[in-house]
This record gives sequence, structure tokens and C-alpha cells, in this order.
Amino acid sequence: MASLSPRARRLVAAGAGIALVAGGSAGFLGRHELNEAWLKYQWRDKHYNAAVMEKALMIAGGNPAEAQNESKEAVTIAEQFQQARTAPGIVAPGAYGSAYTQLQSLPKTAGTWHEVTKVPYDADDPRYRDWNSNSSGGAGKVTGRVTGLAADSSDHVYAAGADGGVWRSSAGGGAWTPIADSLPSLSGGDLQLAGDSSLWYATGEANTGGTSYVGAGVYRLAKPSSGSFAPTDRVGGKELESTTIGRIRFGGGTNVFAATNRGIWYHAAGSKAGAWTFGFAPNMSWMPEIKDDAGTVLVPAGSDWKGNTSSGATNAAYKNIVNDIAVDPKNPKHVIAAIGWRSGDTYNGFYETNDFTAGPSSWHKLSVTLGSITNSSDVGYTTFAFSKDGSRLYAEVQQPSKINTASSLAGIFVSKSGSPSGPWNKIADAAQLHNSGSALDRKGYAVGVQAWYNQFLQVDPANRDHVWAGLEEVFETKDAGSHWSAVSPYWNFTFPCWSLSDASNTCPLAGHPDQHSVTVGTKAGKPFVFFGNDGGVYRRPVNGTVNANGNATDLESTTADGTMDALQYYSVSVGKDAKNGGVVVSGGLQDNGVSNLFAVKPDGSNGDTKMGSNFGGDGGDGAADPRQGCNQLQEYTNLAVKITNNCALNPGAQSEAEATSYSLDPGDPLPRFIAPISLDSGNPDHFIFGGEFVYTGMKGWTATRSAADLTKAFDLGAGHSATAVSMHNGVSYVSWCGPCNNAGFARGIATNAGGTWHQLTLASSFPNRFVQGLAIDPTNTQHAYAAINGFSRRFTEGPGAGVGHLYETRDGGASWTDTSANLPDVPASSVKQLANGATVLGTDLAAFYRAPGATSWQQLGSGLPLTVVMDLESGPDGNLYAATHGRGIWSIPTP
Repeated sequence: MASLSPRARRLVAAGAGIALVAGGSAGFLGRHELNEAWLKYQWRDKHYNAAVMEKALMIAGGNPAEAQNESKEAVTIAEQFQQARTAPGIVAPGAYGSAYTQLQSLPKTAGTWHEVTKVPYDADDPRYRDWNSNSSGGAGKVTGRVTGLAADSSDHVYAAGADGGVWRSSAGGGAWTPIADSLPSLSGGDLQLAGDSSLWYATGEANTGGTSYVGAGVYRLAKPSSGSFAPTDRVGGKELESTTIGRIRFGGGTNVFAATNRGIWYHAAGSKAGAWTFGFAPNMSWMPEIKDDAGTVLVPAGSDWKGNTSSGATNAAYKNIVNDIAVDPKNPKHVIAAIGWRSGDTYNGFYETNDFTAGPSSWHKLSVTLGSITNSSDVGYTTFAFSKDGSRLYAEVQQPSKINTASSLAGIFVSKSGSPSGPWNKIADAAQLHNSGSALDRKGYAVGVQAWYNQFLQVDPANRDHVWAGLEEVFETKDAGSHWSAVSPYWNFTFPCWSLSDASNTCPLAGHPDQHSVTVGTKAGKPFVFFGNDGGVYRRPVNGTVNANGNATDLESTTADGTMDALQYYSVSVGKDAKNGGVVVSGGLQDNGVSNLFAVKPDGSNGDTKMGSNFGGDGGDGAADPRQGCNQLQEYTNLAVKITNNCALNPGAQSEAEATSYSLDPGDPLPRFIAPISLDSGNPDHFIFGGEFVYTGMKGWTATRSAADLTKAFDLGAGHSATAVSMHNGVSYVSWCGPCNNAGFARGIATNAGGTWHQLTLASSFPNRFVQGLAIDPTNTQHAYAAINGFSRRFTEGPGAGVGHLYETRDGGASWTDTSANLPDVPASSVKQLANGATVLGTDLAAFYRAPGATSWQQLGSGLPLTVVMDLESGPDGNLYAATHGRGIWSIPTP
């Protein structure tokens, strides 16, 4: 990456999100914004070819050979959010239950939340085709990441959002209804229907690529076609609290198995009563102490864990990750597991027991050969799929030694005997899948580049040779791997059928990239397969049709009606809509760009028929002029900021001169993946950004057109990276971390309060955790707030999230006081002081309100799902707006 330009380094930072704990992805040159570069040529040349890619790479500052390094940067970016909380991570069992109990005891303010973004979100909205646009790639109407899917033969489909809870459709997709909003965690790990038709929901998303939060355990809903999950539906006790759960699997109709980041667990399938039984973990010395609700020790703390159940050893979270479990259809006591860390470890590999009831000692590691892989430490993230009769066993395998190359896919393999010992035959690799109609180019971004993040595998229940495999794209074979088709390609941009003009665009729907879940069910009584990815749920007939390129011609989005709002926002921005009335609401999203919605009224309704994507790729932080909501600053990622004065409305600019948005990317050496951006709360014509350096913009909305119009105000220090910024009438506070991981984690705050920029000396009582939010009292710039995140490993002070979640200073940062008071013990992300002196706080569980002059907190309003509130903003209409990371944007009248 050394020879890439600063702008190119910003460009590579898109895609899959990042991994949190309580609650991805990364991208690269060749993904969203590389697309922007070659679109300049595509619009003129009409057809993709190698020369176009060569030109595009040079525009972006690289070349095809250098682009092979982009997957390494993808993995690096994917670590960043997990540094703040950690996933995988070890959090004390009981942390969520305790926080949820605390929340129930808090009084609520008056007022009811309204869902603002419960409208269709069109990723191909023709209103937004600006120069460097990422619109019209073919994904259609989208929502957020779907990590779990289950379906029956009566048109019921169930979908689990990454942090959006569970959704039900009774029409084979569409007309979705949320059925898990009252649970203490909406982080979706997996979703499965049992033999008795009950629905099992494993919370705690196991994707280690990003924005993944640990959960509160597993829940069982007896009548999913009509009921809703309740906290009393939890299976067992707190044994699986604060874990991530990649898969739950049923065996023989009598047991259910959970693949967690703390080993294998199992439970009777017919009941929620009784504790989970610990099955196996390969590295017991790295296991924390785990107790059931009665206090009985189920797993003793290991020697390397040092008995510290609140944080644990630095590497404990990475030593017992179970990726998948499969139960032999021919023998329910024969259970296999894929266990290992995506970057490789000595314990990685395939494991087996012939009688799981015999305890951990019955498990053993298998010696297998997978193509050229003979060393099991090079077997990474793996997904299994048995055929219904058990005569075939398929495996989709990621290869740790290739994680920094253009593809980390080892291949897709089949054991035609159904035995996990093999012999295993490779039936697909990156090159073969690329040639099946893929939209990915092998020069720098090949099929399987995110195999450590994107995987699913499904065998047709009616045909053991018919298989669907999910990576970045969806692939299908009907002859056990002799031939493959890329039925849902990454995008349509690379195909000759694509055109900027919708009237000339003859490509079928591409579907959203980054696949995570799959199931087979019905629509109108006919068999359909459903795919869950970073854009929602797509479906097609089980025996569907493809075009000459191998792409499905019958793919449909099931979220086109806007009823599933599982959108994962990082930020929300609000300003007056002078043209249409109400306000313009925009927000940056995980892997879904920036959404823009006009004419939003105080009650949450709007005069627009849909949201459109005015900036593509990943959206990051953003800000809007409260006086004119189409004056926007929007971040792609890594401080690649754009400015627009018309919401980037443009029907199709053919040259840079016709652009309606402009780059302010300062080329900072060390910005966060989601770097902080804010306006001066006393003068909205002034801006502040943060990377390693603090940047300010003082020229106003119409005169700011490039990074040259910014001022480099302060150097936070080599290796330091801004985590939050706030400014009022020129007085600023900026927090940073660096290093931002376990290896010597450090944090700090810099300010110019008092007249000159300086680093604050933080007392030992100030938490050694991420400062995720900052705010300044508009009546006194010596008075400021710091919102503290948590669930970090080695630097967590206590059980749960840690001690202290909101700190205040009244002397410009010289001293800080913990004012968390009665707040539940959860990480905090966003803080604001309102005009009346009240304080609002966004956390991983809810939003909170502290009245002027009060010391205790109330839960802010009613009706907001218990999900992560990443950003809270005050709108010019008198409403507060909450950007949630899994349930869209909501508003409530200010108390």
C-alpha cells in the first residue's frame, strides 16, 4: 500500500463494516469507490474492459499488482470497531441481563418514538447519478445486513438482522413484521426452525468482519407464525450471555447445538428449561469461568485466563471460536465442528465426536487434506452442509495464509462419502467461480477476498447435487460442482448490459453483495431459495433461470416495500427542507452508502415516496446545515469527505464539471474507518474533522470545494487517531486513541479551550477506554461531556461494560467527574446538551435523558427498539433523531 496515494488509501476503505461486541466489513480498491473511478470511463465507453480497469486504478493512485494488497487493508479496517468493544470478545456472562434489569427499573420520559426510515430505500435511485456516483449498481431496494434466515413450507420466512432483531413475513418475503423488539439484544447470530416448528433465535453476531455485537443468549418461540419473542423465551440461563453464536444446529430432533466464540454447547431441543451443557473447547486454558443462574460453575476458569472474568487475557477471545457445527443425518450422536480463527492458529481444523454426550474428552481433531492444505492451522473460517440423506458433506473453507491476498478462499469441497475425514474433492476455487459469471476482477479483488466474512452453504433438500454457496456473490451448482453460475453477482457495472441510463440498462437485478445466510422455503406454495446479505433478503425459485452470463434473471428483493427497516446507521444528519417543507434526514450506513429522505414531518411521516442513496459504498459520519438540509458533509469512510449544496441530486453527470458534490478528503495518515465529523454548534458554516490531525473548515458551505479549503489545526500525535470531535464558536474538544488495540492501548483528549491547542492530562480515574462521543455546553465552553464506550478486553475496569459511561468537565478538561449515576452498565456512543440544559445520551441498549439540573437519568421515551444508538442529533424541527445500528432512524419530540 505504500505507493498508493492518500486518496487511494481512502478509497479502499469501503464495504463490509466492523466488529463490535455488545453491539462489515471492509472494502478495497475494486469495490465501491474504485467503481467511481472507472465509472468515469464506463459512462463514455459503455462496456467494461481491462483497459478501463487499468485507467481506473491509475486514477485511484494504484495499479493492478498493488491492488492485490487491498484485502490486507480490508482486514485491518475490519479490526477497528472491534477495538472499541471487541468481537470476538470475552465479556462477563450476565452483563446483558444485568444491564437489561437496570433499564427496566428506570422511569421513562413522556413521548413516543417514530420510525423515520420505514420507507423503501432505493440503492439505484435515478435522482442521484452524480459524477463519481455509485448509484444504479443493480441491487435495487435494500435494507441492512441479514445474518440469519429460516423458512417453512407455508410461506413463512424469518430473518434476523445483524442488529435488527427478528422479522417475519407470511407471504414468502415482503410485508415484514418485527417480532423480537423487546429482547435485550437484537444482534442476530443465527435463526433456525426446529422439528416441532418452534423458532430458535441465537443472539450475538459471529462475523468477525465488523459491527458485530455479542448477544444475550438463545431464545425459543413456540408459535413463530403468530407470536413474538419475549425475554422469558430465553433457553437456559446466562450461560451463553455475552457470546457470539455463529450457528445453531439440530440433531436427531432431540438436541440443539450452538457454535460460539466460547466453544460448543448443547441443549434439549424440545424445551427452553434447564441450563446449556458445555460440549467442547480445544483450548480450555483460555476459557473464562462460566456459571449457570444458580451459581454452579459449568466451566472453570483456565490458567491463561487468570480467573479474571471481567476482561481476561489479551488473546482469550480468539482461542475457542467455533465457526460451524454439523450433525450427521445418519447418526445424531455423530457431530462435527469447524473450529478456528480466521487468521490461523494451531487449534484450527475439523473436529469430531461419535458420542457428544460422553463429554469434552470424546472430541478429537481430524487430519484432513483439502486440496493443497495439509496443515490444519491453515484451515480458517469454514461452513459445512450435509445433504438431507447424509450421503454428501460439503465444506466452504477460508485459508488464513491467503488472507492478505486477492482471495482468501481455499475452495469449496465435497466428501462424497459424507465423512468429515474425506476424501475431500475440491469442486470450486476463486478462478472457477470468477469464470461462472462473477462481476469481480481477479487482478486485485477476486472471488473470496472476504471469505473470512462472507459465507453460507446450502444443499437443496430435494437434490444432493444442487448447492448454493455464498461469498461476496451467490453461486449455484446443480451437478455437485462440475458447473457453477454466479446467480447473484456483485454488481452490474462490469457487464455489457449495464448503462447509466435506466432506459438502456438491460441487466437483471444483481442483488446486494456480501452473503451471510440462506434457507429454502416457499412463496405461494412453490419452492424458493432465500439469500441474506448486507442489503437484506433476496429470493428466487429453487430451480430458477439464468442468462448467458450465468446470472439469475428471476432474482427479487423481498425488502422492496420498505417494511423491513434493519438499516445499520453510523450517523444521522438533519436540516430544514426549504423546498418541500419539514426536514431533510440523511445518514451514513454500513455498506449501504448515505440515505437521503425529503420532507420529514414532526410525527415521523414524510412527503417522499422513498429514500435514495446520494453517496454510495459505505456511509460514515456526516453533518447537515440545520438551516438548509441539502448542505451536507458526508463521509465515504476514513475521512473521505464529500460536500454538496443540493443533496447531490444529479440525474447523470457526464463530466466532473457537472458534479454537484466535491471531495474534501485531506489525505490524513491515520483516520478511523468511521472518522468523526461535526459542525460548529454555534456557527454551522464552520466544520471540524478528525484523523491524526484535526481539520477545520471556516469558508462556509458554498466556498468550500476541496481539502485546500481546510485548515490543519492540530496534530494529535503520531499513531493517534481521532474518535470524536465537538466544536462551539471555535472552541473544540477532540478525543483520540493510539494504539487503539490491546497492545498498549492509549486514549486522550485535546482541546483549544483557553485559547491554544493542547493535550489534556487525564487522571487515572478517567476510564482507559474509547471516548466515543463529545459535546460542549453552548452556554459555557469550559463545560463539556465525554461519552465512554466499553466492552474492551484488557482495559475494562469492571464486570459488564466497565466503570463510568459519561464524564463531565467544568474547567476546560483539567478535571473530569463521572456523572453516570443510575445509567445501565452499557457502552455509550453519543452525547448532546440540549438548548434547555438537558443532556441526552445514546448507548448500546437505549437512549437516555437527564433533565436540566438533575443528577439521575430516565429512559428517553417509549417505542424505541432496544438496539444500539450510534448517534443522537437535535433537529431544527424540535425533534431528537436517533441513528440506530440495525433498526434505522427514529425521532421523538424533545422532552
